[in-house]
Amino acid sequence: MRKVNQIASVLILSLCGGAFVSSSAFAAANCEIDKRQSKAVGESVGKKVQKSFEAYTNGELDNAIGLLLEVNPKGGFDKAYVDRMLGNFYAEKGQMKTAVKYLKTAVEADILGGVDHAGTMRLYADLLLQEKQFKESIPYYYKWMEFTCKSDAQTYRRIGIAYSELKDWNKVLQVADKGLSLSTEPDKSLYQMKLTAYFNQKKYKDAVKVLEVMVPLFQDDKRLWVQLAQFYLMTEDYDKALATYDLSYKNGFLETDSNITRLSQLLAQKGSPYKAAVIYEKHMKSGLIKESEKTLSTLAGFFQNAKEFKQAAHYYGKAAVLGRDGELYLKQGRLLSLDENYSAAIPALKKALDAGLKHPGEAQFELALAYLSQKKYKAAYQRAVLAAKDKKTERSANSYIAYIKEKARIYNISL
Repeated sequence: MRKVNQIASVLILSLCGGAFVSSSAFAAANCEIDKRQSKAVGESVGKKVQKSFEAYTNGELDNAIGLLLEVNPKGGFDKAYVDRMLGNFYAEKGQMKTAVKYLKTAVEADILGGVDHAGTMRLYADLLLQEKQFKESIPYYYKWMEFTCKSDAQTYRRIGIAYSELKDWNKVLQVADKGLSLSTEPDKSLYQMKLTAYFNQKKYKDAVKVLEVMVPLFQDDKRLWVQLAQFYLMTEDYDKALATYDLSYKNGFLETDSNITRLSQLLAQKGSPYKAAVIYEKHMKSGLIKESEKTLSTLAGFFQNAKEFKQAAHYYGKAAVLGRDGELYLKQGRLLSLDENYSAAIPALKKALDAGLKHPGEAQFELALAYLSQKKYKAAYQRAVLAAKDKKTERSANSYIAYIKEKARIYNISL
């Protein structure tokens, strides 16, 4: 036999000829719920209702519904009572549209006893919400509160859900604030409603204020820390964004490649490119950040800004291989030259030319400088002449050609 659930409990109370409601459940004294007395259904209807309820408590839900459908109540109260039971049973069966139909007639009859009417109205509102009839559900939540003289955070939360679905963000804010004022402890979902409302209104600074309240209240929620950091970025408060991302990282809250990337970018922008590179590289090696032309170039850029030319050249080279990108080979070659590793720079610069460059004179000029540093004047001269044919490097190349010729003359080298 199934355990008697909440619906069954309410039915038991009403079948026993009345209902006891504690003061903690409903506000007492002069409320409509207290003025509306419970009464019993007619004798013939009562017998059918009793049999139906017995079938229900024995786990025979379909039989319970069938017995009620055979009832032909004549009075308004009896009909509302039977419709209420059918609505409850169909809801438990998962046939929500049918449940809504019966509950609607029971609610609109407005004749049931206080507790029965309150319970029916609340279930009706909940099912309307569940069935995405958001606009229709809202007034019944307010009617329920008025009838019972009861209001709580949960009810306002459900009203807030309805207004959110209707995209009435001003109403969402009003309802969320009312719910929070009634909460006995911090209600994350109501705060989240406010945050969503402000976001959709593009009131990002107000959204930040909500998150600044939420983060201390729900410190273990990783998502909130990241959201706060993101909203600081949206409001261009980069110092707070970096501080929040950094603290989130130290607490293990940054779990996606995009968040690690944002942290690294902020560190680089705020004068810590080496730290940015170390963090980014660590998570690339762990596999969180996938190696691609873009990510490898990003990492190379961090190392370059930190003046760690050897590491930067290494990652530009890896990016160039993946993307077959001449510009990346050119960057690699330049950095290797800066690091005075000319034997590695020259092949990289030649690869840049092979891969194709918008201005090939740039690679030719870098090759000229590399060969010149190795005192290979003939090769340096040949590359400088080629660089002089590119308008972008023409002036620089010509200024070196004379210098190379002079060096070749001194060392008696034929160009």
